Amino acid sequence: MNDKRVERIWRREGLKVPAKQPKRGRLWPSDGSCIRLRAESPNHVWSYDFVEDRTHDGRKYRMLNVIDEFTHECLAIRVSRKLKATDVIDVLSDLFILRGVPGHVRSDHGPEFIAKAVQEWITAVGAKTAYIAPGNPWENGFIESFNARLRDELLDGEIFSSLKEAKVVIESWRRHYNTLRPHGSLGYKPPAPEVFVPAMSARAAPHPQPTAPSVLAERPSLH
Repeated sequence: MNDKRVERIWRREGLKVPAKQPKRGRLWPSDGSCIRLRAESPNHVWSYDFVEDRTHDGRKYRMLNVIDEFTHECLAIRVSRKLKATDVIDVLSDLFILRGVPGHVRSDHGPEFIAKAVQEWITAVGAKTAYIAPGNPWENGFIESFNARLRDELLDGEIFSSLKEAKVVIESWRRHYNTLRPHGSLGYKPPAPEVFVPAMSARAAPHPQPTAPSVLAERPSLH
């Protein structure tokens, strides 16, 4: 059964047919020599990008997405009406405190990412910036793929009546993406599965029973 027949069956059953992706040039030469920084371990390369959408009243809001390219875990999604360079620093500072400083932070040349304050702050804490070539979003393929999953699996199917609702639902989706959603590139396992400890094994050792108070000797009679 070829691809075209599968697509016809999907359309007939009312299923969404994935859009065909244009072919891109290689990101490394055929001889195997790498020309792009590749993540080799957790916290080696993070990437981040903005995604825009609108609430039901037509007002625009933005999302700042941060992922670890090695583990594919979504580290944060900051949702706000406006996001500036100071917000980028605020999000990264929280993540650096929780997870440590990554080796590199990859992004495009958006004004919030190339701002002098952002570059100086990232350098000051010991990380390095890794900007992609202008006009080549496929060089930032990990975050672009994540943005596509976010829009396809959540944003295209939800209508948010308020910014607060968007924050709650998007954060819930982020947790599901990290802990439950299977990833084909990870052997159909989630990037950060939660570990549940059975209640019986989580109980501490039984506390020793308090000893009965000693019986006081009878006071001598005064007679």
